Amino acid sequence: MLAFEDGRYSEAADRLSDSIPSITDLVSGKALFDPRLKIFVVLFGWNLDSLWLTVNQKRCDALLRADRVIEAVESHQYMMHMIDDAFKKNCIACCVAKADEAIAASNYEAVIELYSAGIGLDFSCESLLVHRSEANLKRNFFAEALHDADKVIELDPSSYLGYELKHAALHKAGRYDEAIENLSEADDAIRRAVHCELESAPLRLLNTWTGRLCDREAQINAFVESTEYKELLSSSMTHDPLQTEPIREAVEKYFSWAMLSHRWESKEPLLHDIQGKVVYDLDPAGTVLKLQTFFQIARDAGHRWAWSDTCCINQNNNVELQRSVNSMFVWYRQPALTIIYLSDVPPSAKSGALANSVWNTRGWTVQEFLAPDVVLFYQKDWTLYLNDRSPNHKDSLTIMQELEHSTGIDAQALVAFRPGMTRAREKLQWESTRATTLQEDIAYSLFGIFGVHLPVIYDETKHNALGRLLQEIIAQSGDITTLDWVGKSSNFNSCLPADIVSYKPPPCTLPSLSEDQMQTSVSLLQNAAIDVELASTLYNRLDNLSAPRFANRRLQLPCIAFPVTEVRRRRQDPETTFSYDVKADGLEDMLITTEDKLIQFSPARPTPQSFLLVRPWNRHDLGLPDFPDDTQSVDDWLEPLSPSSEFLGDSPGDNEPDDSAAHSRELRLIVRLTQPFGALLLAQQRGGEYKRITSDYNIIAQVRDMTSVRDVMDVRTLEIL
Repeated sequence: MLAFEDGRYSEAADRLSDSIPSITDLVSGKALFDPRLKIFVVLFGWNLDSLWLTVNQKRCDALLRADRVIEAVESHQYMMHMIDDAFKKNCIACCVAKADEAIAASNYEAVIELYSAGIGLDFSCESLLVHRSEANLKRNFFAEALHDADKVIELDPSSYLGYELKHAALHKAGRYDEAIENLSEADDAIRRAVHCELESAPLRLLNTWTGRLCDREAQINAFVESTEYKELLSSSMTHDPLQTEPIREAVEKYFSWAMLSHRWESKEPLLHDIQGKVVYDLDPAGTVLKLQTFFQIARDAGHRWAWSDTCCINQNNNVELQRSVNSMFVWYRQPALTIIYLSDVPPSAKSGALANSVWNTRGWTVQEFLAPDVVLFYQKDWTLYLNDRSPNHKDSLTIMQELEHSTGIDAQALVAFRPGMTRAREKLQWESTRATTLQEDIAYSLFGIFGVHLPVIYDETKHNALGRLLQEIIAQSGDITTLDWVGKSSNFNSCLPADIVSYKPPPCTLPSLSEDQMQTSVSLLQNAAIDVELASTLYNRLDNLSAPRFANRRLQLPCIAFPVTEVRRRRQDPETTFSYDVKADGLEDMLITTEDKLIQFSPARPTPQSFLLVRPWNRHDLGLPDFPDDTQSVDDWLEPLSPSSEFLGDSPGDNEPDDSAAHSRELRLIVRLTQPFGALLLAQQRGGEYKRITSDYNIIAQVRDMTSVRDVMDVRTLEIL
């Protein structure tokens, strides 16, 4: 004991080892119950069990302090059940520490021996088994490494390390089929899920945990190195058959990102300002502070990734810029959260401040609040607008009503917007009051709303940018409501406006007949003995008209044409615009005001240039149901028409209406055609094409009377430049 107290641990261990055999004999199981020894217990208070335990503990302790770890473990093993947990943990810790030293010295034989000693103390210690398996791999003891890996999996079936070690042992042992079968199916499923998740994600995202900007490859690498990936892989490998839904959910959760919608300010941090840097380490001033705060809020909300249009797009790369503009709506559609920052809305603002924010006047922000499912509005000091702490401000009736009143966008579209070509004129009106820094962007910001992909050509004129968009809308949808505007015509095509502000006035809406009025008008036509064959011919000609076609800046417009027979200018002062009395075959006389100076003519003074007033053909006028649009489900398309429909026979299998139904249908068409309509004034060009002459007001025309059927028989398709 003196040697132990003097720090001579190896000597103390040897002396204690020499004394242990005699003590063991004395306190052996049989001797403990010898009546001759009980007198010593009674007289001197001996505790022979404690004496035996103390001597062995001191010996183990001395061996441990003398760095004779293996001997300490061996000494301890036969009396393990008598020794306290603290000593055992201390002994294992020493094994690990000595093993670490052996690893540093590349002495893997000693490493294995030390870890084996620790495992002897605790057979359920997963980390010791993992370390010994790794050491066995280093020494190419693949069977032993595989054995330890299997023990790890047995102890914890969800342990990624166990499966990883098993895969490595099988692979290094040349058992490739087993190795691949063990790992590849789950890993492939995870990688497919990652690909699907990132397919509609921005090209770059900022890691809110690290503050670093990551491209697609860096995002995937971060995932593969993450605990989430390892846990997902190990849990997936334990299921047979493979469960893909938990994989999809885990991947979606890991890659969930937040988007920023805001008003650009001067000196916004761009890509080169943050690339390769930690955003949180930048000087927190001005727009950098805005960026940092956004990332922090996204991180606090549980989102590892975040995106801002200022710094996550390479503005100098035309290919990337084009892809980003065409993908912008999809990117804002997919995030878990869109944070809308209102830099000019003061803290504790009242309802109405959002409507008056500059953010609410910008062109790009329309899609930024229409596309997302979940949005939160933040004020200048990054507190929630109106102190509304709901998880989604699209669920706030107050905020959505404020947006509806200020934007003209109906509440249903604000909450659950779907991109597409329907209601084209209305969507153009939404954007007509907004502005963009670059004039082309007013058109580009609508690409996603209409669901079109077009080239992005910065430095083109706004005429060209808007013209290309409107051309695509008409070409894809045949929607002629885009021709309903007032103002100056575009250089792209005379039927299109030069500026989106031309869509600001409400669309031209004319009163429609009630069903009673329609029936009365049909009866009048029947009583007037109108030429049924003529009405049928007109119906069939209109029914067979193709949809409008628009390509290469030329519009092929199906229409009903009315030749203009007389144009006379009225005197007025000042003559900034010109007013003309116009007459056309079959139409009521009308007054047209325009900035264009027209040639005056009459039957007595004819002109070689031809003018037409045309009614653009609209399928609604046939009274047939619309084609399915992109807001309907397939089930909606398949709903049968009502049996009372005037266009169907009694039998569901009838494809053709009977004579009376057909006659009624054709007369109803005549009635519709005699109602007022929005007309276009066209002037013929030298090549036989036409150009639209714009007016300061909608041109409203009307057929003279119901019996003038022959006057609406000029059905044709005109080419308009």
